[in-house]
Amino acid sequence: MEEKGISKTEVFKKLKEYKDRDMTYSSGKILGSMCTCPHPVGLEAYQMFMESNLGDPGLFKGTKAMETDVIRLLGDLLGKRDIHGNIITGGTEANIMAMRAARNITIQENPMITDPEIIVPRSAHFSFKKAADMLGLKLNEAELDSNYRIDIKSVEELITKNTVAIVGVAGTTELGKIDPIEDLSNICLENNIYLHVDAAFGGYSIPFLNEIGYELPKFDFGLRGVCSITIDPHKMGLAPIPSGGILFREKKYLDSMSTETPYLTENKQSTIVGTRTGASTAATWALMKYLGKEGYIKISNECMKVTKLLYRGIIDSGYEVVTEPQLNIVAFKSKKISVDELAEKLENLGWAVSKSSYPRAIRIIVMPHIKENHVTLLLDDLKRINGI
Repeated sequence: MEEKGISKTEVFKKLKEYKDRDMTYSSGKILGSMCTCPHPVGLEAYQMFMESNLGDPGLFKGTKAMETDVIRLLGDLLGKRDIHGNIITGGTEANIMAMRAARNITIQENPMITDPEIIVPRSAHFSFKKAADMLGLKLNEAELDSNYRIDIKSVEELITKNTVAIVGVAGTTELGKIDPIEDLSNICLENNIYLHVDAAFGGYSIPFLNEIGYELPKFDFGLRGVCSITIDPHKMGLAPIPSGGILFREKKYLDSMSTETPYLTENKQSTIVGTRTGASTAATWALMKYLGKEGYIKISNECMKVTKLLYRGIIDSGYEVVTEPQLNIVAFKSKKISVDELAEKLENLGWAVSKSSYPRAIRIIVMPHIKENHVTLLLDDLKRINGI
């Protein structure tokens, strides 16, 4: 650090140099991210509440009341208005909280469990590996069926007396698949096992797509076995980063992992992060109020229209599509060159793509910043790479 500060002009000149090295969502070139351009209304609300700290809610009673309302709104979207939870940093923190709640509540009710285990699909987000490592959980991976969804028979074979949670995904990270959550719910009810649904990606689109006739599978609190749900406003919700959500069916799950906080304005705290901004809550609240169902239906529907255009175009360009998209993710590979070589060629043309691990493929997420004109340009490049 310099002895004396530099001018504001010089500071922002340097900042611009750093910023100019970043890619932007608005360019349409970022194809492998589940985040997108934050909505201007969300940005304005975020800035308005930047000094708030929900880790000390007694000082920010209005912000805390707004968080309570946001959780109610999200619960209403996901099948149960009377719900409990928090707006946090994102899906990773939410999934860790859910596994912590599952472990704690299960051991409280059954102290004989000394080696807790969780069952997750092979397609689960890597945050569950973090959770297992942090919480001392044995992680068992269930196999996937022919449609890349969790295989129910595999789940049943993995259940033991030490199983404290089963995880299903509504919108898998790599392929956007929706696990058979209804079947998992029945299994968990029969075996008295905690069921968590990671809907970080699908939570903000499945309900809206179903409103317009998509008939996507049930995954929410309408299923009695579902104990908690992860949902990320900073993905299809268009909120600024970091804006994540964790919802619990009952308050006892939050209570099971609460810690005393004697020097703050609340007596106990259940979140992993202590100091946490209320700005994410404000952005989420503002966007849900401003866009409403009509706005989010339009956003989700437009993403699916572009997804279908991309899906058909990739096939017409001579590539092999891994599976028909269920949500707004398309995975494909070349019949001529390796996935790594194809990714390198696309990156050399300025496209930021990502690669799925199972199956190995190029993975494109059609977020709201991806428009039809971007898909047209991408397909032109894919045709040239394929010699068409």
